Amino acid sequence: MSLAVFRVESLAGASESDIVELSGPEGRHAVTVKRVAPGERIQLADAAGRLATVTVTEVRGKDALVARVDEIETIPEPDPKVIVIQAIPKSERAELAVDLATQAGADGIIAWQADRCIAKWDAKKAPKALAKWQSAATAAAKQSRRARVPEVTGPLSTAQVAELINGETAYVLHEDATTSLRDVELQGTVYLLIGPEGGIGSTELAKLGATAVKLGPEVLRTASAAMVALAAIGVRTSRW
Repeated sequence: MSLAVFRVESLAGASESDIVELSGPEGRHAVTVKRVAPGERIQLADAAGRLATVTVTEVRGKDALVARVDEIETIPEPDPKVIVIQAIPKSERAELAVDLATQAGADGIIAWQADRCIAKWDAKKAPKALAKWQSAATAAAKQSRRARVPEVTGPLSTAQVAELINGETAYVLHEDATTSLRDVELQGTVYLLIGPEGGIGSTELAKLGATAVKLGPEVLRTASAAMVALAAIGVRTSRW
């Protein structure tokens, strides 16, 4: 069974035999919810991909523990690196889309205000919505034992997405595509565009400039499409 992973702000400078502390919300979760006790081994991860396997030496109250570093490593970024550009789904599916994409290994997630998005993020709503997406990504990374947490950014308009991916390797899932994802080039940084519930119209598709690809005969929901595509990319490359 894999070891439980807890997030820390930074492991920079940590080395074997060092003593580290886990506190705050993560410490409370470890001590009070997971009931981690002295002698148990867990893993600590930071945003830079550092992963430390530690042995707990002491529990302090209900929200802190002390541990000795047994081993520490930096998990390299996968090749190719995949950035998911996710059209904003309806509220009940938005965090699910982020959760599933994170579990499948997305290296970054960008919220996209596509033309046919039912959900609309204005300047007032966007910061709170992005915070929810980032929280969902952090929780999913923890649950799936990921060393890295994908950064969530945006929202970008279609014009801004087109500018971002101009000259880059970018694929947009589209039901009318004739090219399969299994046949395209996958290296470096790959941008994977997932459309909204209403689909991507021909005019918007032309504006994007991304290569339209399909996964198979079925039309996937916007919440699950990134996960399926990432799985397909995973088995085609060294990511898996």
